[in-house]
Amino acid sequence: MKTSQQPPELQQVRQLRLFTNVVDCKLSRLLKGFRLCEYEEGEILLSPFKRNQYLYLVLEGQLKVYLGSLDNHSVSTLMPGDCAGEVSFIDNQAPCAYVVASTPARVLRLPRKALINLLSQSPQLMQNFMQLLCLRVRQSNQSILDSEQNANIDSLTGCYNRRWLEHVFERASTRCAFNQQPLCMLMLDVDHFKHYNDQHGHLAGDYALSLVAHTLRDQLRPKDSMTRYGGEEFVILLPEIDANEGRRIGQRLRDSLEQIPMFYSPIGALPGVTISIGLAQLHPRDSLENLIARADAALYQAKQQGRNCLCG
Repeated sequence: MKTSQQPPELQQVRQLRLFTNVVDCKLSRLLKGFRLCEYEEGEILLSPFKRNQYLYLVLEGQLKVYLGSLDNHSVSTLMPGDCAGEVSFIDNQAPCAYVVASTPARVLRLPRKALINLLSQSPQLMQNFMQLLCLRVRQSNQSILDSEQNANIDSLTGCYNRRWLEHVFERASTRCAFNQQPLCMLMLDVDHFKHYNDQHGHLAGDYALSLVAHTLRDQLRPKDSMTRYGGEEFVILLPEIDANEGRRIGQRLRDSLEQIPMFYSPIGALPGVTISIGLAQLHPRDSLENLIARADAALYQAKQQGRNCLCG
């Protein structure tokens, strides 16, 4: 890091969001406390292992924020005009994240004492600072929400993953039992998927799984849920659907894939796939494991009957 004793220009500071509408006489008083710092790519500004005494304001370049470890993916990117270190700056504790220059960056560094004094004298600066803190809280909440959602989504197909199945089953089965409505499960398997991978490659197999997921999911109701159960197996929960209606839906889903002999992918034209389906209807006091076991047995029967069919 290189620092300059030359204070930044008033016009440059005035353009930062933190100082919007703050009167010039207040800003001029702050300029003496600023230090202009230049960071090379990869330099660490903030670390959980070192107490922070500064507020950092980005003028040029980008900073990345990492939680837990620098080996993790960054959770946010700070651009010109953004602040870094405001939380640890306020509570005078060690930062909860790493902040690292992801490009060469020019940053204004302001000592804690200088800004605290000015906050007590400038209501506008206090308002700006609170708005920045609120924005950071909202961004953190959204990041938590996105992380939670991503933890329940299979990245390849966009379907819910097996972790989510327990939650959605509990919710759907409880609602159906309360309303005295049926619930069906479809367990489906892509036919001869190992052979498909061997013949066309694993990347082609991934595109085929995505085709299955997108083709079937587009035909389901919002209250239905499609889960990638593992490998080439999927599970579909159909609340308020009995076995007869479930068979009709399952046959329609199976037909929709059978009618796609070829599809286009980023690696070129690929042959379509078919699916075998096992159906089971929820019984009173059934657990998820019981329902899966019956659907899986019906799926096994469909495979024994030649595949590309539905049993149950």
